[in-house]
Amino acid sequence: MNHALRRWLTLFATLLALAELGAESPNLLFLLSDDQCFDTLHATGNREVHTPNLDRLVAQGTLFSHAYNMGSWSGAVCVPSRTMLNTGRFLWPVQRLHQNLDSERQARRLWAQRLHTVGYTTYFTGKWHLNVDADRVFQVARHIRGGMPKDTPEGYDRPRSDQPDPWSPANPAFGGYWDGGKHWSEVVGDDALDFLELAGQTNAPFFMYLAFNAPHDPRQSPQTFVDRYPLERIAVPDSFLPAYPDATHIGCGPDLRDERLAPFPRTEHAVKVHRQEYYAIITHLDAQLGRILDALDRSSLKHNTYIFFTSDHGLAVGQHGLMGKQNLYDHSVRVPLIAVGPGIPKGKTIGAPVYLQDVMPTTLELAGASTAGLDFQSLLPLLRRRSDRSAYPAIYGAYLDLQRAVTSANHKLILYPKIPRALLFDLERDPLEMSNLANDPAHQPRMRRLFAQLLSLQRQMQDPLDLRPAFPDLNEPRQPE
Repeated sequence: MNHALRRWLTLFATLLALAELGAESPNLLFLLSDDQCFDTLHATGNREVHTPNLDRLVAQGTLFSHAYNMGSWSGAVCVPSRTMLNTGRFLWPVQRLHQNLDSERQARRLWAQRLHTVGYTTYFTGKWHLNVDADRVFQVARHIRGGMPKDTPEGYDRPRSDQPDPWSPANPAFGGYWDGGKHWSEVVGDDALDFLELAGQTNAPFFMYLAFNAPHDPRQSPQTFVDRYPLERIAVPDSFLPAYPDATHIGCGPDLRDERLAPFPRTEHAVKVHRQEYYAIITHLDAQLGRILDALDRSSLKHNTYIFFTSDHGLAVGQHGLMGKQNLYDHSVRVPLIAVGPGIPKGKTIGAPVYLQDVMPTTLELAGASTAGLDFQSLLPLLRRRSDRSAYPAIYGAYLDLQRAVTSANHKLILYPKIPRALLFDLERDPLEMSNLANDPAHQPRMRRLFAQLLSLQRQMQDPLDLRPAFPDLNEPRQPE
C-alpha cells in the first residue's frame, strides 16, 4: 500500500468515526489505577473483592478481558508503562525517548498535547511518574504525585505469625497515603469533582487524566474498608508457593523491593494479610470512582463522555511465590480495561488480545486528533464492531534482559535466558499457569513456533536481546510434524 493511499484510508476512518459520533467533540475521562491485577473485579468472577462501581462500568460498557502491558526496562514497571501510554510508542523505542522525554513535549506529541491541539481542555491529578513535568503537559494539573507514597521500615518483611504485626494499613502515623491529612485516593476524587465543575462552565471538550496511586503499596485504607475483609474469608491463591524456584535468576529475589514486603519463605498467613490489604484499598479506590461517576451522571456532560478505566500493570500478591509485578505471568501483565460511552456496547466482553496503551490512539481517533508516529492501535474497530480480530497476532512481554514471553493462540511461552529455562502454558486449560509443558516432547513443535513468533516480535519491537544462543534447540528449523 503506497503512502498516499494509507493517508487517505486513515483520514476516511477518522471521518467515519466522527460521523458516528456526530459533530460535537466527545469528552474523554481516563481513570488509571496502579498495580491492579485483571482478576480484581467482582463482576468478572472474583467473589472475594467488592467493586460495585467498577462492576457498574462493566455493565455500562465493554470489557477487554485480555489487556496486557508489554513489560519493563526497570524494576519500576509503571515508568515504562506510563511512558508508553503517553507517547504511544512500544517498549524499547520509548526507552530511548525516556531520558529526553521533554523533546516530545516540545514537539507537542504527548497524549494530552495532541488532544489540546484539536481544542481539548486537559486536566491531570495523581500519579504521573514520567520524565517530564506534568504541569507543562496539561493545562490544569494538581497534586502531582511520584511513583508511590513514602513507605516505612515497618511495612516490610511482614506479617510474621510468631510476632505482632508492626504495621497497620489504617494508621495515619505511618504516613504514606495519609501524608497531607487526607488519603490520596480521596484527593484524586476531590480534584475530579472540581474538574467536572470547571468543565461544565466551558464549551470546550475535556480530557481528564485521573491517576490513582492505589492499590500500590503501602496498601493503606480506612479501617472500615479493611474490616470488610475478615482474614478468615481470604483465600490463599491456588498458585501459592513458599518460594519461586527461579526468583533470583529472573530479578525477583530478596533484593527486589516489592519482594521484600512479605517474609521469605512465603507463608499462607502473610499472603492472606497482604491480599486483605490489597482488596481493601481497591474497594476504597472503587468508592472514589463512585463519587466521580455520580458527579458525571448529575452533570450535563454524561451524554457525550467516553470513560476508559485501566491499570498500568498487575501484581502477584502471593501468586507463584511472588509479591511484585516484575514477572511475565498473567497476574502481573494483564489488567482490567473497560470502555464506556456513546455507541459502545453495554455488558459486552471482548476477548481479543490488546495492550492497555491502545487507549491512547483510541481517544485520539474519537477526538479527530493526530495519530501520526504511534505504535499502538485504536480499539475502535473492535468497539464499533468493524472487526472482531485483534491488531496483534501475538502479545509480547519483556522484563530487563532476564525474561521474555510471547502469548499466542491460548499458549504462552516464557523464557529465562540467564539460566536458561523455558516455560510453556496452555492458558485455556491452565489459566493460572501452574503446569509447565515445556519438558514434554509432544509440545516441542509448538514451542518452536512460539519462539519464531517471539523472534519476529523482537525485531518489530527493536528488542536488543538475542535469545538464540540461550535456546539453540528452539531455534532449530522446524521438523515435519
